[in-house]
Amino acid sequence: MTTATDTEKGLIPGRPTIVEIEGVAKRFTIRKDNSLKERIVTFGRAGRRHKEDFWALDGIDLKVQAGTTVGLIGHNGSGKSTLLKVIGGILDPTRGTVARRGRVAALLELGAGFHPDLTGRENVFLNASILGLSREETEAKFDDILTFSGIGDFIDTQVKFYSSGMYVRLAFSVAVHTDPDLLLVDEVLAVGDEAFQRKCLDKIRSFQAEGRTIILVTHSLGQVVELCDRAVLLNKGKIVLDGNPREAVADFRDILEGRRLDEKKEQPVAVQRRDDGRVLAVRAFPAGGTVGEPIAPGGDLKIQVDFEHKDGLDEWVAAVQIDNEMGQVVYGTTSKRLGTPLPRLIGQKTVELTLHDVNLGTGKYFINASLMDMAGRHLHDFPQATSFDAPDYELAVGILHARPEMAEIS
Repeated sequence: MTTATDTEKGLIPGRPTIVEIEGVAKRFTIRKDNSLKERIVTFGRAGRRHKEDFWALDGIDLKVQAGTTVGLIGHNGSGKSTLLKVIGGILDPTRGTVARRGRVAALLELGAGFHPDLTGRENVFLNASILGLSREETEAKFDDILTFSGIGDFIDTQVKFYSSGMYVRLAFSVAVHTDPDLLLVDEVLAVGDEAFQRKCLDKIRSFQAEGRTIILVTHSLGQVVELCDRAVLLNKGKIVLDGNPREAVADFRDILEGRRLDEKKEQPVAVQRRDDGRVLAVRAFPAGGTVGEPIAPGGDLKIQVDFEHKDGLDEWVAAVQIDNEMGQVVYGTTSKRLGTPLPRLIGQKTVELTLHDVNLGTGKYFINASLMDMAGRHLHDFPQATSFDAPDYELAVGILHARPEMAEIS
Protein backbone atom coordinates (compact mmCIF):
# COMPACT_ATOMS: atom_id res chain seq x y z
CA MET A 1 0.00 0.00 0.00
CA THR A 2 1.21 3.49 -0.91
CA THR A 3 0.83 6.10 1.84
CA ALA A 4 0.42 9.60 0.46
CA THR A 5 0.37 13.02 2.07
CA ASP A 6 -2.68 15.27 1.75
CA THR A 7 -0.85 17.26 -0.94
CA GLU A 8 -0.06 14.11 -2.94
CA LYS A 9 -3.71 13.11 -2.68
CA GLY A 10 -4.71 16.45 -4.18
CA LEU A 11 -6.31 17.76 -0.95
CA ILE A 12 -6.35 21.55 -0.77
CA PRO A 13 -5.85 23.16 2.67
CA GLY A 14 -8.92 25.05 3.84
CA ARG A 15 -11.33 23.51 1.35
CA PRO A 16 -14.39 21.93 3.07
CA THR A 17 -14.69 18.15 3.22
CA ILE A 18 -17.95 16.75 1.85
CA VAL A 19 -17.23 13.05 2.60
CA GLU A 20 -15.06 11.70 5.40
CA ILE A 21 -14.54 7.99 5.92
CA GLU A 22 -12.64 6.59 8.89
CA GLY A 23 -11.74 2.93 9.43
CA VAL A 24 -14.59 1.62 7.31
CA ALA A 25 -14.91 -2.13 6.84
CA LYS A 26 -17.77 -4.09 5.30
CA ARG A 27 -18.34 -7.80 5.84
CA PHE A 28 -20.63 -10.07 3.84
CA THR A 29 -21.51 -13.63 4.81
CA ILE A 30 -21.29 -16.20 2.04
CA ARG A 31 -23.58 -19.18 2.59
CA LYS A 32 -22.42 -22.60 1.42
CA ASP A 33 -25.75 -24.35 1.87
CA ASN A 34 -27.22 -25.81 -1.30
CA SER A 35 -30.84 -25.81 -0.15
CA LEU A 36 -33.23 -24.52 2.52
CA LYS A 37 -33.34 -28.01 4.05
CA GLU A 38 -29.56 -28.06 4.37
CA ARG A 39 -29.59 -24.62 6.00
CA ILE A 40 -32.15 -25.75 8.59
CA VAL A 41 -30.20 -28.93 9.34
CA THR A 42 -26.96 -27.01 9.82
CA PHE A 43 -28.58 -24.19 11.80
CA GLY A 44 -26.68 -23.20 14.95
CA ARG A 45 -23.16 -24.15 15.90
CA ALA A 46 -22.70 -26.63 13.07
CA GLY A 47 -23.82 -23.98 10.59
CA ARG A 48 -20.61 -22.04 11.08
CA ARG A 49 -18.86 -24.57 8.86
CA HIS A 50 -21.36 -23.78 6.09
CA LYS A 51 -20.73 -20.06 5.85
CA GLU A 52 -17.77 -17.84 5.27
CA ASP A 53 -17.07 -14.17 5.99
CA PHE A 54 -15.96 -12.02 3.07
CA TRP A 55 -14.55 -8.57 3.79
CA ALA A 56 -15.40 -6.42 0.77
CA LEU A 57 -13.81 -3.40 2.49
CA ASP A 58 -11.15 -3.46 5.17
CA GLY A 59 -9.81 -0.34 6.90
CA ILE A 60 -10.76 2.39 4.44
CA ASP A 61 -9.78 5.98 5.31
CA LEU A 62 -10.78 8.58 2.76
CA LYS A 63 -11.54 12.29 2.57
CA VAL A 64 -13.29 13.88 -0.40
CA GLN A 65 -13.27 17.66 -0.65
CA ALA A 66 -16.03 19.76 -2.13
CA GLY A 67 -15.67 20.58 -5.81
CA THR A 68 -13.41 17.64 -6.69
CA THR A 69 -13.91 14.62 -8.95
CA VAL A 70 -12.59 11.35 -7.54
CA GLY A 71 -12.33 8.12 -9.54
CA LEU A 72 -12.55 4.73 -7.83
CA ILE A 73 -10.75 2.06 -9.85
CA GLY A 74 -9.85 -1.58 -9.34
CA HIS A 75 -10.62 -5.01 -10.75
CA ASN A 76 -14.00 -6.70 -10.28
CA GLY A 77 -14.44 -7.60 -6.62
CA SER A 78 -11.96 -5.02 -5.35
CA GLY A 79 -14.66 -3.16 -3.36
CA LYS A 80 -15.37 -0.14 -5.61
CA SER A 81 -19.15 -0.48 -5.80
CA THR A 82 -19.41 -1.48 -2.14
CA LEU A 83 -17.49 1.64 -1.13
CA LEU A 84 -19.74 3.81 -3.30
CA LYS A 85 -22.84 2.30 -1.67
CA VAL A 86 -21.39 2.91 1.79
CA ILE A 87 -20.70 6.54 0.84
CA GLY A 88 -24.26 6.88 -0.46
CA GLY A 89 -25.80 5.37 2.67
CA ILE A 90 -27.21 2.36 0.77
CA LEU A 91 -25.08 0.01 2.90
CA ASP A 92 -24.07 0.44 6.53
CA PRO A 93 -20.43 -0.34 7.32
CA THR A 94 -19.64 -3.24 9.63
CA ARG A 95 -17.03 -1.02 11.28
CA GLY A 96 -16.02 2.59 10.98
CA THR A 97 -17.84 5.85 10.30
CA VAL A 98 -19.01 7.77 7.22
CA ALA A 99 -19.85 11.49 7.36
CA ARG A 100 -21.53 13.29 4.44
CA ARG A 101 -22.66 16.85 3.77
CA GLY A 102 -25.23 18.17 1.33
CA ARG A 103 -27.69 16.51 -1.05
CA VAL A 104 -26.51 13.21 -2.52
CA ALA A 105 -27.67 11.79 -5.86
CA ALA A 106 -26.61 8.23 -6.61
CA LEU A 107 -26.59 6.23 -9.86
CA LEU A 108 -25.39 2.95 -8.44
CA GLU A 109 -27.21 0.24 -10.35
CA LEU A 110 -29.22 -0.06 -13.52
CA GLY A 111 -32.77 1.02 -12.67
CA ALA A 112 -32.05 1.34 -8.95
CA GLY A 113 -34.91 3.20 -7.28
CA PHE A 114 -37.34 2.53 -10.15
CA HIS A 115 -40.54 0.60 -9.56
CA PRO A 116 -41.13 -1.66 -12.57
CA ASP A 117 -44.92 -1.33 -12.46
CA LEU A 118 -44.90 2.47 -12.45
CA THR A 119 -44.56 4.58 -15.57
CA GLY A 120 -41.49 6.64 -16.32
CA ARG A 121 -43.37 9.81 -15.31
CA GLU A 122 -44.42 8.30 -11.97
CA ASN A 123 -40.87 7.09 -11.34
CA VAL A 124 -39.50 10.56 -12.03
CA PHE A 125 -41.63 11.99 -9.20
CA LEU A 126 -40.85 9.00 -6.95
CA ASN A 127 -37.07 9.28 -7.50
CA ALA A 128 -37.04 13.04 -7.19
CA SER A 129 -38.88 12.87 -3.87
CA ILE A 130 -36.38 10.29 -2.58
CA LEU A 131 -33.59 12.68 -3.58
CA GLY A 132 -35.22 15.51 -1.64
CA LEU A 133 -37.27 17.47 -4.20
CA SER A 134 -40.82 18.61 -3.53
CA ARG A 135 -43.57 17.86 -6.04
CA GLU A 136 -43.60 21.52 -7.12
CA GLU A 137 -39.83 21.48 -7.72
CA THR A 138 -40.10 18.27 -9.74
CA GLU A 139 -42.93 19.66 -11.86
CA ALA A 140 -40.82 22.73 -12.62
CA LYS A 141 -37.91 20.54 -13.75
CA PHE A 142 -39.94 17.80 -15.44
CA ASP A 143 -39.68 19.12 -19.00
CA ASP A 144 -35.90 19.45 -18.69
CA ILE A 145 -35.67 15.92 -17.27
CA LEU A 146 -37.71 14.51 -20.14
CA THR A 147 -35.80 16.44 -22.80
CA PHE A 148 -32.41 15.37 -21.43
CA SER A 149 -33.45 11.69 -21.20
CA GLY A 150 -34.66 11.69 -24.81
CA ILE A 151 -37.17 8.88 -24.23
CA GLY A 152 -40.12 10.94 -25.56
CA ASP A 153 -43.54 9.27 -25.49
CA PHE A 154 -42.18 6.28 -23.55
CA ILE A 155 -42.34 8.46 -20.42
CA ASP A 156 -45.90 7.18 -19.83
CA THR A 157 -44.94 3.51 -20.35
CA GLN A 158 -44.24 1.17 -17.42
CA VAL A 159 -40.49 1.06 -16.91
CA LYS A 160 -40.46 -2.75 -16.87
CA PHE A 161 -40.78 -2.46 -20.64
CA TYR A 162 -37.77 -0.14 -20.93
CA SER A 163 -34.47 -1.18 -22.47
CA SER A 164 -31.33 -0.89 -20.35
CA GLY A 165 -30.41 2.28 -22.22
CA MET A 166 -33.79 3.88 -21.48
CA TYR A 167 -33.43 3.01 -17.78
CA VAL A 168 -30.10 4.77 -17.57
CA ARG A 169 -31.21 7.76 -19.63
CA LEU A 170 -34.10 8.48 -17.30
CA ALA A 171 -32.24 7.67 -14.06
CA PHE A 172 -29.27 9.85 -14.99
CA SER A 173 -31.54 12.68 -16.09
CA VAL A 174 -33.42 12.66 -12.77
CA ALA A 175 -30.21 12.52 -10.73
CA VAL A 176 -28.48 15.42 -12.45
CA HIS A 177 -31.57 17.65 -12.34
CA THR A 178 -31.96 17.42 -8.55
CA ASP A 179 -29.06 19.85 -8.04
CA PRO A 180 -26.95 17.44 -5.96
CA ASP A 181 -23.94 18.57 -3.97
CA LEU A 182 -22.48 15.07 -4.33
CA LEU A 183 -23.05 12.85 -7.39
CA LEU A 184 -22.19 9.15 -7.13
CA VAL A 185 -21.89 7.31 -10.46
CA ASP A 186 -21.23 3.58 -10.85
CA GLU A 187 -20.50 2.39 -14.41
CA VAL A 188 -23.83 3.64 -15.80
CA LEU A 189 -22.00 5.80 -18.35
CA ALA A 190 -21.07 2.60 -20.17
CA VAL A 191 -24.74 2.03 -21.06
CA GLY A 192 -26.59 3.82 -23.83
CA ASP A 193 -25.53 5.02 -27.27
CA GLU A 194 -22.46 7.16 -27.93
CA ALA A 195 -24.47 10.37 -28.29
CA PHE A 196 -26.03 9.94 -24.85
CA GLN A 197 -22.68 9.02 -23.31
CA ARG A 198 -21.23 12.26 -24.67
CA LYS A 199 -24.21 14.15 -23.26
CA CYS A 200 -23.61 12.58 -19.83
CA LEU A 201 -19.91 13.47 -19.94
CA ASP A 202 -20.77 17.03 -20.94
CA LYS A 203 -23.15 17.23 -17.96
CA ILE A 204 -20.44 15.95 -15.63
CA ARG A 205 -18.05 18.60 -16.95
CA SER A 206 -20.67 21.30 -16.36
CA PHE A 207 -21.06 19.98 -12.79
CA GLN A 208 -17.30 20.26 -12.35
CA ALA A 209 -17.40 23.85 -13.60
CA GLU A 210 -20.16 24.58 -11.06
CA GLY A 211 -17.97 23.24 -8.24
CA ARG A 212 -20.00 20.11 -7.48
CA THR A 213 -18.40 16.95 -6.10
CA ILE A 214 -18.39 13.70 -8.10
CA ILE A 215 -17.26 10.21 -7.13
CA LEU A 216 -17.04 7.98 -10.18
CA VAL A 217 -16.61 4.21 -10.54
CA THR A 218 -15.60 3.20 -14.05
CA HIS A 219 -13.55 0.65 -15.96
CA SER A 220 -12.76 3.29 -18.58
CA LEU A 221 -9.29 4.32 -17.49
CA GLY A 222 -9.22 7.04 -20.11
CA GLN A 223 -12.21 8.68 -18.41
CA VAL A 224 -10.40 8.57 -15.08
CA VAL A 225 -7.35 10.38 -16.48
CA GLU A 226 -9.48 12.87 -18.40
CA LEU A 227 -12.16 13.68 -15.80
CA CYS A 228 -10.73 13.07 -12.34
CA ASP A 229 -8.64 15.30 -10.12
CA ARG A 230 -7.73 12.29 -8.03
CA ALA A 231 -7.98 8.50 -8.25
CA VAL A 232 -8.28 5.86 -5.54
CA LEU A 233 -7.03 2.39 -6.50
CA LEU A 234 -8.64 -0.47 -4.56
CA ASN A 235 -7.40 -4.03 -4.38
CA LYS A 236 -8.96 -6.72 -2.16
CA GLY A 237 -10.93 -4.15 -0.18
CA LYS A 238 -7.95 -1.94 0.64
CA ILE A 239 -6.66 1.33 -0.77
CA VAL A 240 -3.47 0.64 -2.72
CA LEU A 241 -2.89 4.15 -4.02
CA ASP A 242 -4.64 7.48 -3.46
CA GLY A 243 -3.45 10.39 -5.54
CA ASN A 244 -2.54 11.26 -9.12
CA PRO A 245 -4.94 9.60 -11.61
CA ARG A 246 -2.15 8.76 -14.07
CA GLU A 247 -0.09 7.00 -11.37
CA ALA A 248 -3.16 5.11 -10.11
CA VAL A 249 -4.06 3.99 -13.64
CA ALA A 250 -0.48 2.82 -14.30
CA ASP A 251 -0.43 0.82 -11.04
CA PHE A 252 -3.84 -0.66 -11.85
CA ARG A 253 -2.62 -1.85 -15.25
CA ASP A 254 0.32 -3.56 -13.54
CA ILE A 255 -2.09 -5.32 -11.14
CA LEU A 256 -4.26 -6.47 -14.06
CA GLU A 257 -1.23 -7.75 -15.94
CA GLY A 258 -0.05 -9.67 -12.86
CA ARG A 259 -3.47 -11.29 -12.48
CA ARG A 260 -3.55 -12.16 -16.18
CA LEU A 261 -0.17 -13.88 -15.96
CA ASP A 262 -1.19 -15.78 -12.81
CA GLU A 263 -4.40 -16.97 -14.47
CA LYS A 264 -2.44 -17.96 -17.56
CA LYS A 265 -0.17 -20.19 -15.45
CA GLU A 266 -3.21 -21.97 -13.99
CA GLN A 267 -4.79 -22.70 -17.38
CA PRO A 268 -4.21 -26.19 -18.81
CA VAL A 269 -1.78 -26.28 -21.71
CA ALA A 270 -3.48 -27.22 -24.95
CA VAL A 271 -2.21 -30.38 -26.65
CA GLN A 272 -0.13 -29.33 -29.66
CA ARG A 273 0.18 -31.61 -32.67
CA ARG A 274 3.81 -32.52 -33.27
CA ASP A 275 3.76 -31.50 -36.94
CA ASP A 276 2.13 -28.08 -36.50
CA GLY A 277 4.94 -26.24 -34.77
CA ARG A 278 4.38 -23.56 -32.15
CA VAL A 279 5.29 -20.17 -30.75
CA LEU A 280 7.41 -20.70 -27.65
CA ALA A 281 7.99 -17.20 -26.24
CA VAL A 282 7.86 -13.50 -27.04
CA ARG A 283 10.00 -10.67 -25.66
CA ALA A 284 9.63 -6.91 -26.13
CA PHE A 285 12.12 -4.21 -25.14
CA PRO A 286 13.45 -0.84 -26.32
CA ALA A 287 16.49 -0.96 -28.61
CA GLY A 288 19.53 -0.87 -26.37
CA GLY A 289 17.37 -1.61 -23.32
CA THR A 290 16.05 -4.62 -21.46
CA VAL A 291 12.73 -6.42 -21.09
CA GLY A 292 10.41 -4.50 -18.77
CA GLU A 293 11.62 -1.03 -19.70
CA PRO A 294 8.94 1.32 -21.11
CA ILE A 295 9.10 2.22 -24.80
CA ALA A 296 9.79 5.95 -24.90
CA PRO A 297 8.21 7.97 -27.75
CA GLY A 298 10.45 8.15 -30.79
CA GLY A 299 12.45 5.09 -29.77
CA ASP A 300 12.82 1.75 -31.52
CA LEU A 301 10.93 -1.32 -30.28
CA LYS A 302 12.47 -4.78 -30.54
CA ILE A 303 10.15 -7.81 -30.57
CA GLN A 304 11.74 -11.26 -30.48
CA VAL A 305 9.64 -14.36 -31.12
CA ASP A 306 10.86 -17.93 -30.54
CA PHE A 307 9.35 -20.55 -32.88
CA GLU A 308 9.70 -24.34 -32.86
CA HIS A 309 8.97 -27.15 -35.30
CA LYS A 310 10.32 -30.62 -34.57
CA ASP A 311 9.70 -32.25 -37.96
CA GLY A 312 10.65 -29.27 -40.12
CA LEU A 313 8.59 -26.69 -42.04
CA ASP A 314 9.91 -25.41 -45.38
CA GLU A 315 7.66 -22.38 -45.88
CA TRP A 316 6.19 -20.48 -42.99
CA VAL A 317 5.14 -17.01 -41.86
CA ALA A 318 5.88 -15.17 -38.61
CA ALA A 319 3.10 -12.78 -37.56
CA VAL A 320 3.07 -10.14 -34.82
CA GLN A 321 0.19 -7.96 -33.63
CA ILE A 322 0.09 -5.24 -30.95
CA ASP A 323 -3.19 -4.50 -29.12
CA ASN A 324 -4.02 -1.84 -26.54
CA GLU A 325 -5.66 -2.67 -23.21
CA MET A 326 -9.13 -2.45 -24.82
CA GLY A 327 -8.23 -5.14 -27.37
CA GLN A 328 -8.01 -2.70 -30.28
CA VAL A 329 -5.36 -3.47 -32.88
CA VAL A 330 -2.63 -0.85 -32.80
CA TYR A 331 -0.20 -2.47 -35.24
CA GLY A 332 0.21 -5.76 -37.03
CA THR A 333 2.47 -7.22 -39.69
CA THR A 334 3.92 -10.50 -40.98
CA SER A 335 7.15 -11.67 -42.56
CA LYS A 336 5.17 -12.23 -45.78
CA ARG A 337 3.89 -8.62 -45.83
CA LEU A 338 7.44 -7.37 -45.28
CA GLY A 339 8.84 -9.64 -48.00
CA THR A 340 11.22 -11.25 -45.54
CA PRO A 341 12.17 -14.83 -46.52
CA LEU A 342 12.55 -17.17 -43.58
CA PRO A 343 14.76 -20.29 -43.66
CA ARG A 344 13.35 -23.77 -43.04
CA LEU A 345 11.98 -24.02 -39.50
CA ILE A 346 13.53 -27.04 -37.82
CA GLY A 347 14.06 -27.15 -34.08
CA GLN A 348 13.99 -23.68 -32.51
CA LYS A 349 14.51 -20.36 -34.30
CA THR A 350 14.15 -16.74 -33.19
CA VAL A 351 12.74 -13.98 -35.39
CA GLU A 352 13.34 -10.34 -34.44
CA LEU A 353 11.06 -7.51 -35.58
CA THR A 354 12.25 -3.91 -35.13
CA LEU A 355 9.73 -1.08 -35.19
CA HIS A 356 11.43 2.28 -35.72
CA ASP A 357 10.31 5.62 -34.30
CA VAL A 358 7.46 4.19 -32.22
CA ASN A 359 5.07 6.86 -30.93
CA LEU A 360 2.44 5.18 -28.77
CA GLY A 361 0.35 7.05 -26.24
CA THR A 362 0.45 6.35 -22.51
CA GLY A 363 -0.71 2.87 -21.51
CA LYS A 364 -0.04 -0.86 -21.57
CA TYR A 365 0.17 -2.77 -24.84
CA PHE A 366 -0.02 -6.50 -25.52
CA ILE A 367 1.78 -8.53 -28.17
CA ASN A 368 0.21 -11.50 -29.95
CA ALA A 369 2.38 -13.82 -32.07
CA SER A 370 1.40 -16.48 -34.60
CA LEU A 371 3.00 -19.20 -36.69
CA MET A 372 1.24 -19.39 -40.07
CA ASP A 373 1.61 -21.21 -43.37
CA MET A 374 1.96 -19.39 -46.69
CA ALA A 375 -1.80 -19.59 -47.29
CA GLY A 376 -2.43 -17.58 -44.12
CA ARG A 377 -3.69 -20.49 -42.01
CA HIS A 378 -2.77 -20.18 -38.33
CA LEU A 379 -0.73 -23.18 -37.18
CA HIS A 380 -0.28 -21.84 -33.67
CA ASP A 381 -1.23 -18.62 -31.88
CA PHE A 382 0.20 -17.16 -28.68
CA PRO A 383 -2.27 -14.41 -27.69
CA GLN A 384 -1.07 -11.73 -25.23
CA ALA A 385 2.29 -13.43 -25.07
CA THR A 386 3.89 -10.42 -23.43
CA SER A 387 3.29 -6.74 -22.77
CA PHE A 388 5.11 -3.42 -22.60
CA ASP A 389 4.36 0.08 -21.35
CA ALA A 390 4.43 3.48 -22.97
CA PRO A 391 5.32 6.09 -20.32
CA ASP A 392 3.01 8.77 -18.95
CA TYR A 393 2.66 11.94 -21.02
CA GLU A 394 0.97 14.81 -19.22
CA LEU A 395 0.15 16.92 -22.27
CA ALA A 396 -2.25 14.49 -23.98
CA VAL A 397 -4.18 11.21 -23.80
CA GLY A 398 -4.88 8.51 -26.39
CA ILE A 399 -3.02 5.75 -28.23
CA LEU A 400 -1.02 8.16 -30.43
CA HIS A 401 1.92 10.14 -29.10
CA ALA A 402 2.50 13.43 -30.88
CA ARG A 403 4.24 16.49 -29.46
CA PRO A 404 1.55 19.23 -29.36
CA GLU A 405 1.98 22.89 -30.09
CA MET A 406 -0.91 25.34 -29.96
CA ALA A 407 -0.95 28.99 -30.95
CA GLU A 408 -3.48 31.70 -31.68
CA ILE A 409 -3.60 32.44 -35.42
CA SER A 410 -6.23 35.20 -35.56
